[in-house]
Amino acid sequence: MKKFFLLAVALCFTSVSCSAIELDEASRTVVVNNKGKTAILSLEQVKRGKRLFNASCSQCHTGGITKTNPNVGLDPESLSLANPPRNTVDSLVSYMKNPTTYDGLESIAEIHPSTASADVFPRMKSLTEEDLYAIAGHILTQPKIVSEKWGGGKIYY
Repeated sequence: MKKFFLLAVALCFTSVSCSAIELDEASRTVVVNNKGKTAILSLEQVKRGKRLFNASCSQCHTGGITKTNPNVGLDPESLSLANPPRNTVDSLVSYMKNPTTYDGLESIAEIHPSTASADVFPRMKSLTEEDLYAIAGHILTQPKIVSEKWGGGKIYY
């Protein structure tokens, strides 16, 4: 009986980890630019984006929320309503390089981590263009993976 239980537990953990790693192409497809160009992220890019997001962004953006302003999250609707919209890889990379207010009128590089303010936010200093692309990919794939939980706020996190 003990062997059967251990086998069942091992199978459960194996199936959970496999499904978490093996995302289908639809889940890994992101919009690259405002012309509608799409790209399929590799599994490595997905893993790397998650790791980098957790290391560099999750202190303020756990689960896609914005702790400093709960009204603006990283969910698709909030990203698309920003000015300029931040719902593509290119626009998110641009934002991570030089962040602006939600209405796009003022730079917030002094208070929001960015490559433009890497002297104030050292974690941003070492991020390459590929790293920023992977982080943007992570942000854009999460609504497909965790659905409404991404950016859902206090009710989920």
